[in-house]
Amino acid sequence: MNTQLNLALRYGASFSLVALIALCLVWELGVAPLKPGGSLLVLKVLPLLLPLRGVLKGSLYTLQWSSMLILLYFMEGVVRAYSDPAAASVAMAWLEIILSLTFYLCAVLYLYPAKKAAKARQQSLKELP
Repeated sequence: MNTQLNLALRYGASFSLVALIALCLVWELGVAPLKPGGSLLVLKVLPLLLPLRGVLKGSLYTLQWSSMLILLYFMEGVVRAYSDPAAASVAMAWLEIILSLTFYLCAVLYLYPAKKAAKARQQSLKELP
């Protein structure tokens, strides 16, 4: 592939995913768990571990599907930011919103040149006699 991909966006996606994993662990095990001592909501970290290797490697396919997965964490952050009574939990929810949006934007902007090149390649194949 001849496409120039922005490494800063790849590293931004990687950093925000790792930070989101750490945030979810700290949030549900210590800072503001739903139940004192932690809750099973910490298991929400498991789906974030699935794309971790591919995101760290810069896999286009992994970044593509994980950008859709991350929207679930964005939605959870919005719901908890406006519904949780504990101030610490609200602060953690806002961090979750910021990290999930950062990941989403970095992933989509990183993928854009590759998608554009693939579309151009597809178009050129259609034009061949």
